[in-house]
Amino acid sequence: MFKNRFLYILLFISALSFSQIGGRHTYQFLNLVTSPRQAALGGKIITLYDYDVNQGLFNPATINAEMDNHLSANYGSYFGEVTYGTAAYAYTYDRHVQTFHAGVNYVNYGTFEGRDEAGLLTGDFTGSEIALSFGYAYNIPWTDIYVGANAKLISSTLESYNSLGGAIDIGAIYIDEDNDINIALAIRNVGMQFTTYAGQQESLPLEIIAGISQEVENVPVRWHITLENLQQWNIAFSNPNRAEQGIDGGVQEEKVSFFNNALRHVILGAELFPGKSFNLRVGYNFRRGEELRIEEQRNFSGISVGLGLRFNKLRFDYSYSRYTLAANTSLFGLTVNLQ
Repeated sequence: MFKNRFLYILLFISALSFSQIGGRHTYQFLNLVTSPRQAALGGKIITLYDYDVNQGLFNPATINAEMDNHLSANYGSYFGEVTYGTAAYAYTYDRHVQTFHAGVNYVNYGTFEGRDEAGLLTGDFTGSEIALSFGYAYNIPWTDIYVGANAKLISSTLESYNSLGGAIDIGAIYIDEDNDINIALAIRNVGMQFTTYAGQQESLPLEIIAGISQEVENVPVRWHITLENLQQWNIAFSNPNRAEQGIDGGVQEEKVSFFNNALRHVILGAELFPGKSFNLRVGYNFRRGEELRIEEQRNFSGISVGLGLRFNKLRFDYSYSRYTLAANTSLFGLTVNLQ
């Protein structure tokens, strides 16, 4: 009964994951992008070290005094009735204690038709998940290395089933100011369920991410390279829609090469006019592009674009991410400097 009713929600969670590694863990929403700026750069960017208070949600090592008294709110409509939002705030206590960060991630899966094993309607139900986080970063004395951590309390409600969990994120970033290079590493979602949906303990979506970025000298561009899902080498799978008919009449599965699998760990992004009042952003997610690619049809899956505008103490951000011909997402964000 639980399995039949739960099927619809699992389909939506899988759609948000778009991966072979999706669907193996609970609380998959924790790895959704946290802001339009991040989404426009391809997602999962961990090397931004500036005013962007949203970055503390993905890499706590990026929490810094430039975020002081900044409040952000982001909203997006994913697929169907699925909506997603985040909010973040940072406060610098003083030069010695430095900066604290608080945030929230929320996803609403909408309304579903409940049915029993015979397919008879039993009533509508909803699903939603939320994570509250508190973070702090620290500069290792006499170095250009910053380390940080987030503690997260997670709540999930799917139909009449509930689960409560906790996790931590650990991050580090090295900032080479002379060459404008940032190098970062984040280990996310290390934790467990405190209470389960139906008595079965499930693991959290642990992910290891590394990244590097640089602002090009004499050119107003900062490029980003992110390596995602480093905790698992093989993230490729054979798409049954790309199987070929063999000469013996059998079916030959798609073969994923070593190089193709390696590329699926890569995300590329570039931001034009970083730090200015107007920014243009573009990104490409190789895993998304390859997994959603349609044979003999160009649909530009994996590409994302966006822009940022600043009006005095207000910043507006927008991103558009291409998934398929029928499913694309837009994220909107507003950041306010309360000082």
